[in-house]
Amino acid sequence: MNMFKKVVLGLSFLLAGAGIFAAPARSGAPLIVGGTFSEKTNTQQTVIFDQKTRDNEIAALNERLKNKDFAGTIHRINELASKNFLDQRFYLLLAIAYDGLHQYSDVIYSAGEAIAVAPQDPRAYILRAQAYLQLGDYDRCQIDVDKALRLNPKSQLALKVKRELEEKTKVSSALPAAQKPASAPKWLVMYFIAILVALVVFIYLRYEDVFRRGPKTAFNRKEVEVKEQYDFLRQIGEGGMGKVYEAYDKVLKRKVAIKRVRPELVRSAYVREQFLAEARMVALLRHPCIVEIYTVIESESSLYLVFEYVDGQTLETRLDIDGRIPFSEAKKIFEFVCRGLHYAHSQDIIHCDLKPGNIMIKEDGTAKVMDFGVAKKSIDGDTGARTVAGTPAYMAPEQQKGFMRKQSDVYSLALCLYEALVGQVPWSVKGFDIATKRVYPPSRLAPGIPKEVDKLLEDALREDPRERIQSIDEFWSRLNAIEPLPEENLEKTHY
Repeated sequence: MNMFKKVVLGLSFLLAGAGIFAAPARSGAPLIVGGTFSEKTNTQQTVIFDQKTRDNEIAALNERLKNKDFAGTIHRINELASKNFLDQRFYLLLAIAYDGLHQYSDVIYSAGEAIAVAPQDPRAYILRAQAYLQLGDYDRCQIDVDKALRLNPKSQLALKVKRELEEKTKVSSALPAAQKPASAPKWLVMYFIAILVALVVFIYLRYEDVFRRGPKTAFNRKEVEVKEQYDFLRQIGEGGMGKVYEAYDKVLKRKVAIKRVRPELVRSAYVREQFLAEARMVALLRHPCIVEIYTVIESESSLYLVFEYVDGQTLETRLDIDGRIPFSEAKKIFEFVCRGLHYAHSQDIIHCDLKPGNIMIKEDGTAKVMDFGVAKKSIDGDTGARTVAGTPAYMAPEQQKGFMRKQSDVYSLALCLYEALVGQVPWSVKGFDIATKRVYPPSRLAPGIPKEVDKLLEDALREDPRERIQSIDEFWSRLNAIEPLPEENLEKTHY
C-alpha cells in the first residue's frame, strides 16, 4: 500500500506541476493589514499621542530607513501599532522597508494603503510600479508609473522605472528567432503523453476500488462545489481583503460576484470563525439598496463570499472619469445610499468601510451599498463595536482607535458626499487646517453646491461622535431639504 501511495503521489506532482501551493505565513508580517482582523488584539487602554511625538517617531523611522535597517523599521511600526500608536504615514514607510527587503508582494499591499490615504503622493505609485516591474506584471507597472508622472512629470525615479519597463517589454517582444529554444519533436511529446496516459489508466483500473472508497473531507467537497457550480469569467476588482470575480452560477443560471478572501487573513482558526460569524450575520440583510450576499463558502485554503451581481459602475470609477458630479445627481445617488445604511442600522449592523468604491451606481441612476465584508454588530453603550477595520482615508476618528458606532458610518457617508461634490476628500484639499481639523467649505471649492451643504457636512464630520449628526435618517432629512441651484457648471473649480 505504501508503494501505491508513492506512485499516486508521483503522478499527482507530474500532472499538476503548475498547481498552486499555499505559501507559509511569514512571522514578520505587519499588524497593520488594511482594515482587516489582526492576529493579536490589543486590550490596553488607548493612548493619545500628540503631533510632536508622532513627528519624532516618523523622523526616527526615516533615520532607520536611511541606515538600511529595513527589518527594524517594520518591527518598530508593528510595535507602535500594537500600542494603538497609529499614523497614516506608516504605510509609505512600510512600502519603502519591504522594497529594501525585496518583499514585493508586501510592497504592493502597503503602497496601495498609502495611495488610499494620500492619492496625490507620487512616491507610493512609484514604489508599487517598481514592485510590479520586479514581479513581471508590466501592465500594472505601466499604469502606476504613468500616474506618478502625471502627478510629478519631473520625477527622476519614475522616469527611471519607465525606462526599465520599456527595456524589458522591448526585450520580451523582440527576441530573435535564433535565440528561441528549439522545441522537442512532436512525435517525442506524443510518445511520452501516451505512456503517461496508459500508466494512469492502468493504476486506476488496478486500484479502482481504492479510489472509489477514498474519503473526502468537508473542505475538499466545498472546494469542488465552488469550481463545479461557478464558472469564473474575469477579475473585476481587488482590495485589501481579496480579489473579486465575475462568475456564472451554473445551477441557478445567473451572474454573481465572488470575493475570494486572501488566505493569510483567515489562516488563524479564531479569525476564520470570527469572520464567518460576521459574514453570516450580514448575509441576513435583504434590501433593494444593498448588494445581497447569497452565501458564504468555506474551503481549506480560503473563504468565498458569493454576492449579487450588479451592472453599473462604482462611485469611485465615476469620479475617476468625470472628476466630480453635480449636486442634483449626487442627491439622487445618496438617497439610495442612505436608504441602505438606514436599513442596516435598523438591524444593528454597522458597515465600517463605506467609501466611493463600495457605492455601486446602476445604469438607471439608482445606487446600492456593497461590501459589508468588515461590518460589525452594534453594541449598546458608549464604546460601540471594538476593532480596527476600514479604509484609513474614510475612517472616523474613533474608528481609527478601534471604537465603531453608527455615527462612524455617518462620518464616512459625509466624506463620500464631499468627495462626490468636490472631487477630493477634505484632507487633500488645499487650505485644510490640520491643526483645527476644520473642513474647507465645499461651496467655495466648486460651483453649483448650495451653501447649506457646508453646514450639513460640517456637522456630519465633527471629531466627537456625540456632537456629530446622530443618524443616517437625520443626515438624509437635512440633505433632502436642500434644493439644487438653478444652474450647475462642472467646468470650473477653485482648487
